[in-house]
Amino acid sequence: MEDIIVPTTIAYTSCILQNNIEQLRKRYRFLQTGNIGYSVLGKPIPYIRIGSGAKEVMYSAAIHANEWITAVVLMKFVEDFAKAYESNGFIYGYSAREIFNNTSIYIVPMVNPDGVDLVTGVVGENTGVYNQYRDISLNFPGIPFPSGWKANFNGVDFKNYQPIYKVL
Repeated sequence: MEDIIVPTTIAYTSCILQNNIEQLRKRYRFLQTGNIGYSVLGKPIPYIRIGSGAKEVMYSAAIHANEWITAVVLMKFVEDFAKAYESNGFIYGYSAREIFNNTSIYIVPMVNPDGVDLVTGVVGENTGVYNQYRDISLNFPGIPFPSGWKANFNGVDFKNYQPIYKVL
């Protein structure tokens, strides 16, 4: 039976993400990892780099806390790509080695770990952190709390601050 690292049947928290990154890094030494920064509550915002090529691509996920499943999708991609690269195989019909040699893919699987941990139940009710989230949510009575929470710990929705690029 194949040893799977990234689970797809449970709520994906920042702690599970960190553990998965560590396990993937140990198994696939060619993956490069680091942090692009830290959340309001001090949680790392990790990245994974696949490849060594000059062409650079970046994917990010879990920007909205209630869309945490997108982190799982990217982490499964990392795992599948790493397996394909290691076996000199293919990913989605393309040579993993060729992609690796020509492209650097940067994956930021969980941009909003604080919000994800709220939505997935890591943040306990009646704690100071939970109460601050709840107090902010009172300004948005139409959004179910905590399941509909999108923002970070300060109530900032990152999607409102992303630049819009025009494709030429």
